[in-house]
Amino acid sequence: MLLENKQVAIVGGGPGGLTLARLLQLQNAAVKVYERDLNKNARVQGSPLDMHEESGLAAIHKAGLFEEFKTNFMPGADKTLILDENATIHLSDHDTSREEDFGNAYFRPEIDRGALRKMLLESLQPETIVWDSHFLSMEAQNEGWLLHFKNGTSVYADIVIGSDGANSKIRPYITDIKPFYSGITMLEGTIYESKKAAPHIHSLLNGGKIMAFGDTKNILMGQKAEDALGFYASFKTDEQWAAKSGLDYTNPTQILEWFKKEYPEWSSMWYELFENVSVPFIPRPIYSIPLDQTWTSLPNVTIIGDAAHVMPPFAGEGANMAMLDALELSEYLTSNQHKTIPQAIAAYENKMRERAAKAAQESLENGEKMHSKDALKTMLNFFSGE
Repeated sequence: MLLENKQVAIVGGGPGGLTLARLLQLQNAAVKVYERDLNKNARVQGSPLDMHEESGLAAIHKAGLFEEFKTNFMPGADKTLILDENATIHLSDHDTSREEDFGNAYFRPEIDRGALRKMLLESLQPETIVWDSHFLSMEAQNEGWLLHFKNGTSVYADIVIGSDGANSKIRPYITDIKPFYSGITMLEGTIYESKKAAPHIHSLLNGGKIMAFGDTKNILMGQKAEDALGFYASFKTDEQWAAKSGLDYTNPTQILEWFKKEYPEWSSMWYELFENVSVPFIPRPIYSIPLDQTWTSLPNVTIIGDAAHVMPPFAGEGANMAMLDALELSEYLTSNQHKTIPQAIAAYENKMRERAAKAAQESLENGEKMHSKDALKTMLNFFSGE
């Protein structure tokens, strides 16, 4: 095996990094994951993830965790309502008879990010995760790299794999190509104990997700684990909006007034979200990789997930692509497909860039459709199969 007697360092313990660690350990590779969170109990942010048969679920199968996944996914979380700005329901599949049809490419079971993380963490060998490891820099040493962390420690690794997200500190060692702003910003909020805190919207959501469209703006939301509700106000704006808006993201009253001003046609029904949010709100400018990105591969460093191909969230491909990266990279590094590690890394990166570009293009196109004047009609046609 190419990784025999090699120490692998994965920087970042998100879905991609943890999946890769699990897959490499199944092939008896020596791997450590360096994660900036203080411990396993750190709160996991973000909406539930819908797993795709050809990517996320394929990696889960290969990791031997499919049965575990089936006990942790959220039945019914993929149920969807499409509304307009007045909260009028235009499409609902809540009454559609559905089965847990694993193996069907159209079935995309959802799992809470925290549940997925816990499942992956518990599948790893003890001491695989090195917590409180905020990566600062690395330098070439011998045939590998010496990594330096904010806590003052330094470690050596023969191979470094960056799984450290959209603001990756590993990526600049590989390429100076930067993501570009998509033109869309999302303002994220979370409501805990949503049944009590936001009863009307909780009842409407009914364990699934809501997509509301009106006047080029969206509200998107979904049920999370433990009765939490995650929502996003999504709109087109300047790249520097979050810094220049003058808003105090810890002040829900101020954010509600902003919403009333910027979403003037929208029903007061939506106010319940802003009145019961757990602050702070999180502004998220949405970025995408250039669709033609390329670079000359390094022999002992590579990247997966958002570090390699950050993309808008409008096709549900982010975590799925990261886990597929993990699956393919693990296979290239532990099989006999390639004679050397540099060849394996180059082959992985070539394939990864090609499929990531297709997914990013789809995401960008979906984002434009969802923020167009005809968004409601377009999305209704899409979900109706027209």
